[in-house]
Amino acid sequence: LEDGSMSAFLLVAGALLVGAYVFHHVFVRGKQCTSRARLDGKTAIVTGSNTGIGKTTAIDLAKRGARVILACRSRQRGEAALADVRRESGSNQVVFMQLDLGSLKSVRSFAEAFLKAEPRLDLLINNAGVYLQGRTEDGLGMMFGVNHVGHFLLTNLLLERLKQCGPSRIVNVASTGHNAGTIDFDCLTKHKALGLSTSFSGVFKIYCDSKLCNVLFTHELAKRLRGTQVTCYSLHPGAIRTELGRNTNFLVKVIMVPLTTFFFKNTVEGAQTSLHCALQEGIEHLSGRYFSNCTVRDVYAKAKDDADAKKLWELSERFCGLA
Repeated sequence: LEDGSMSAFLLVAGALLVGAYVFHHVFVRGKQCTSRARLDGKTAIVTGSNTGIGKTTAIDLAKRGARVILACRSRQRGEAALADVRRESGSNQVVFMQLDLGSLKSVRSFAEAFLKAEPRLDLLINNAGVYLQGRTEDGLGMMFGVNHVGHFLLTNLLLERLKQCGPSRIVNVASTGHNAGTIDFDCLTKHKALGLSTSFSGVFKIYCDSKLCNVLFTHELAKRLRGTQVTCYSLHPGAIRTELGRNTNFLVKVIMVPLTTFFFKNTVEGAQTSLHCALQEGIEHLSGRYFSNCTVRDVYAKAKDDADAKKLWELSERFCGLA
């Protein structure tokens, strides 16, 4: 009987392990970027590339021969990542440049230094993001300021160079969370923030709002780029084990560890849709669209609302002094 019980236990355990493996590979791991494009002689900027999918994206682009600019807030972490990316890619065409997306002054300084030092720009990967309530140094809501406005200004300041080097691409890392987002234009106008809540659910909602901004920004940007050789895409990278939640409390982190290990992608799996949007041949006609799992997806009406996208653009121009 004991032998029978042990056999049954081993059978069940084996079935669970096989099931878990299949589940992860089919549902979690997702599709891979299949492009074999080489990027010799081309230049890419990846924001937030000192960690997570940004760092993995930078390594892949460097392996393909691109000159890669690691645009990161922390000099210490950026320089540590620089050593890692160079070592793992085998390329010395990797450069660190400091960029704090929470400071419009820093964004302008970065763009000025980049345009002076680098003759080309072929790929702009707006990857950085924060999950943190607070204010930027310009008084904007932190997630609105970093996840949207900083990238909005950066993109606009680099647009001429991207046009000169076309065909070129802009990739905005959003999230499926944008589906739960809304944009409260009254709150934005009055408080320069997407919301003021500090509760767990309130902060999560503001994060989703900022990701909706990414999708709407891409929608409007594509319209403004018609007739140029620059295309743009937004994407959901998947649920990923990254440092995005490093500012959450200890209890949330403890609960999340077993969940993320099993149900979430690693950074290589998580970078695949960013790479697909940056490299896949023949998707130029899909400029402005949203991708998930290396596949173009339809979005809710609110994520392609022409009036809201235009309003957000004009408000963003005002906030960063472009208007």
